[in-house]
Amino acid sequence: MKKTTMFSLLVLVIRRDLVLAMRRRADVLTTLVFFVMIVSLFPLGVGPEMAMLRKMAAGVLWVAALLSSMLSLGRLFLADYVDGTLEQMMLAPQSLSMLVLGKMTAHWMVSGLPLVLMAPVLGLQFDMSAQGLGVLIMGLLLGTPILSMLGAIGAALTLGLRGGGVLLSLLVLPLCIPVLIFGAGAVEAASSGLGIASHLSLLGALFVLALVFTPWVTAKALQISME
Repeated sequence: MKKTTMFSLLVLVIRRDLVLAMRRRADVLTTLVFFVMIVSLFPLGVGPEMAMLRKMAAGVLWVAALLSSMLSLGRLFLADYVDGTLEQMMLAPQSLSMLVLGKMTAHWMVSGLPLVLMAPVLGLQFDMSAQGLGVLIMGLLLGTPILSMLGAIGAALTLGLRGGGVLLSLLVLPLCIPVLIFGAGAVEAASSGLGIASHLSLLGALFVLALVFTPWVTAKALQISME
């Protein structure tokens, strides 16, 4: 019964945040448009040399995904903080970590999943192979949730601070470097004919660690910020 209750709570939080996100479609589209613009401008800037574009494709797409995901992190808890909902969540008898996990999941579905779906289309601009595109999708499916989970920690720590957006970037970006390295490395390995299992396994391990620890750490950070 307890597991069912916790799962129902998780689904309720996700559904609530998705409904609220659909009422602010401009915020959702901003992340996607920013991602498309960054990736599309690189071929125009470096020229039409296909060999160069294929070589830099993985890094460009991953950096663009990282920067795009950063745009919406500042709003992860802000609306609930302003209208008092966050304070009510902290006073509720349910697990705050589970509430946070629901908000992380909804954030990824709104800001991370569209990037995963758009990335193969943008990868064609760089003349990526079908195998490279497949590895890119797998890497982003593992990596973008990690970006949302790590970003939630920074969003919680900087909640309510003046100039918190800059501080959020300084806190989160160094933590995301391993995700960037392994994600881009998997695509480069596939393009070179090397094994990709090690890169994807490391991404999977980071995903599991983030899933276990970040909801609890974020909950503690929210408690500190609300004091």
